[in-house]
Amino acid sequence: MPEGDLDDIFDGVGAEVPGALAEHLRTVALIDHHVHGAFDRPVDRAGFEAAINEASTDPVPEFMTQFDSPLGLSIRRWCAPLLGLPAHAGADDYWERRSRLTPAELTALLLPRARVDRWIVDTGFHGHLLTTPARLTELSGRPSSEVLRLERLTEQLLEAGTRADEFPDAFRTALRTAGARVVGSKTIAAYRTSFDIDWSRPADAVVVEHARELSDRQTIRVDSPVLIAFGVHEAAALGLPIQVHVGFGDRDLDLHRTDPMLLLPLLRTMPPVPVLLLHCYPFHRQAGYLAQAFDNVNFDVGLGINHLGPRSTALVAEALETAPFAKQLYSSDAFGPPELHLLGSVLWRRAMGRVLGGWVRAGDCSERDAIRIVDLIGARNAERVYAL
Repeated sequence: MPEGDLDDIFDGVGAEVPGALAEHLRTVALIDHHVHGAFDRPVDRAGFEAAINEASTDPVPEFMTQFDSPLGLSIRRWCAPLLGLPAHAGADDYWERRSRLTPAELTALLLPRARVDRWIVDTGFHGHLLTTPARLTELSGRPSSEVLRLERLTEQLLEAGTRADEFPDAFRTALRTAGARVVGSKTIAAYRTSFDIDWSRPADAVVVEHARELSDRQTIRVDSPVLIAFGVHEAAALGLPIQVHVGFGDRDLDLHRTDPMLLLPLLRTMPPVPVLLLHCYPFHRQAGYLAQAFDNVNFDVGLGINHLGPRSTALVAEALETAPFAKQLYSSDAFGPPELHLLGSVLWRRAMGRVLGGWVRAGDCSERDAIRIVDLIGARNAERVYAL
């Protein structure tokens, strides 16, 4: 990307993307509706390579490097030129040049070039390693909003000494207070219990019992289906949009039990607040079905786009198969390396151009329709869902 521009994102596929659509994709400002901070402290190469592998934090085996992966290829293709290197620079050259910059310099270099107009930030995981939303705004020059992790709120209340019999009301009060400053909430039930649980709204007496059991543990980590269902229902009752991690993630997640179809009992009975199914790969087709079946369900494929790298075009095409275009949002789910905040944008723009360009060339939609679809998924849907 010469001069840090997006001008060459259609190199090699330019004939696939009509001119007006290509120009719009280069310039449109996005809303990244689910993202984390960038590293706020130096990491060594092992830490960097671990951060570009979603499923494992183990040291990379000596026989391989994470640069030899779809995501690694995309980093060397799209980020190397911003560091003054040729596209596809070798892994050692990339790491040597990258290491000359501080974390703040890297973030300030890469994030503005993503052309993201607003970051909606999840601060609930390893926040001490990452930029705060305010710092992300400072380094990128664009505003940030925040979502609240429901499980972390429970943990914080119990860690602070909230008595079990006071917990339900204390949670509601804390949630109302937080609701005045955040734009939504999030559950990580996928990691803590899976979706194959009883999603009915629990009575306060049952919630108290589970809060007491959790308070008695040496380490407070919410893995109670009752407490997770309680948090989700309370957020819904307050009218907060609810993000739900779906599918692809760390290896402590039982992937086969995070199919969003297991959320049907919840979706059929909860108040119709916005539900945002995050990531969704490899269950993006199920998510698309749910988005067209329930008026309040929306989804993204953000995490998968970065990790599929050159194959992300196929993922974007499949995500566009069934759901109304008003029900899908853009996200990067970037966490740690600021390369990921940039790549989410670059790869999404490139994939949307190739997929929608094919539709235009085949006569399946007009170029004006394609541009409107870009605007909906890129920003307008997030504005509506989060009332920005």
